[in-house]
Amino acid sequence: MKKIVFMSLLFSLFLLPSVYAQKLKLMEALKQASKSNPDLKTVAYQINVAQADSTTAALRPNPIFHNETIQLAQNKNFAANTTWSDPLNRQVMFTLTKPFQLAGQRQKKIQLANQHIDLAQKGYQENQRQVFADVALKWMEVYTAHKQLDILRIAKSNVDSLSDINSIRMEKQVITQTDFMRTQLLAKEYELKVRSAEQDLKNRLTELSYLVGAKSLEDIDMNDQFVLGIANNGDTLLQKALSYRSDIKLAQSLITVSDKNISLQKSLAVPVPEFGFMWNPQNTINYVGFALTFDLPLFSRNQGEIKKAYVLKNQSEQQYQAIKNKAQSEVTTAYASYLTQQQNTHKFTDGLLLQSEHILNNVKYAYLRGGTTLIDFLEAQRSWLETQQQYYDALQSYRQSYIQLLYATGLITQLVQ
Repeated sequence: MKKIVFMSLLFSLFLLPSVYAQKLKLMEALKQASKSNPDLKTVAYQINVAQADSTTAALRPNPIFHNETIQLAQNKNFAANTTWSDPLNRQVMFTLTKPFQLAGQRQKKIQLANQHIDLAQKGYQENQRQVFADVALKWMEVYTAHKQLDILRIAKSNVDSLSDINSIRMEKQVITQTDFMRTQLLAKEYELKVRSAEQDLKNRLTELSYLVGAKSLEDIDMNDQFVLGIANNGDTLLQKALSYRSDIKLAQSLITVSDKNISLQKSLAVPVPEFGFMWNPQNTINYVGFALTFDLPLFSRNQGEIKKAYVLKNQSEQQYQAIKNKAQSEVTTAYASYLTQQQNTHKFTDGLLLQSEHILNNVKYAYLRGGTTLIDFLEAQRSWLETQQQYYDALQSYRQSYIQLLYATGLITQLVQ
């Protein structure tokens, strides 16, 4: 038995590294964030608060018990042969009443509370949309940081190999000491750049770890091809935004809350009567009766809260219209940026990358055979590096514009469903 347990533990230890070494794809990052993002966890409590308010709204008013006791204060007024504690010398009144909510007040409180639950859920979905956009953009930053580090390592490798070759060439007096020192200096510069890029990658991975709710994150899956098809018509995208954007749904829910609140505030203008029974022993003689209490609505008829409810309704309608206009503007600009960045990326893939690579290889070949100067090689190396960096910057901008378009249309929340 002990041997079986030992083997199981040993197997688990071998299995754990493979689990933790798993690369995180974009969709996996979004799914993990939906469950573990600390900000979303905090916002989720608002739903629980709204549900608790719904429980409160459904509670009926408690019965009210009331007692009055009147005691004779002077001995001369006591009944004959009695003391102050004798029932003949006091009057007692007991009442038991219950408030009755008229005009559907309780039902309207319940309806308003339930609508607040829906409002809290819509608010959570809007926060989820924001978090998903942050996670996707941060994932892209990690991807770009990886690529920038890769090209710096390639450039450093090229310069290191050239430095080794120039060390031999200087010994044979093929090149001058100045050319050799330039190569050494450039190698050290690339070493510093690589270190900075490595730290930048670690920082962005740490930031992504927080967003997905993980204590630590080893890396992302660099082979993940997440770009999906999207409608190529602005009107279609706008219709999708009106259907999927959570801030629009949130604004619509707020209008419904305002309507429910108006209905409730109007009903609260009706007084809440208390009706019950009375038992009144007076000097050992028992009396029974009924009790009725209610406010006379001569001055206060909830006018202020009713007026406030209408103001909030107007505000919610204005907010809804503003959000619709904002959505239209964001979709239009995001789609235009997406098309522009797509074209910019294609310019690099259509020949600029291959051209810069070809030029660098030719200049390096010529330099090693004495056909050109070190300055020409350094210029070709700089041009190649800039082209590579510009390409990945353009690729990042293209994918970021895609994420922004998904965010603007509200489709980003559909990726994890």
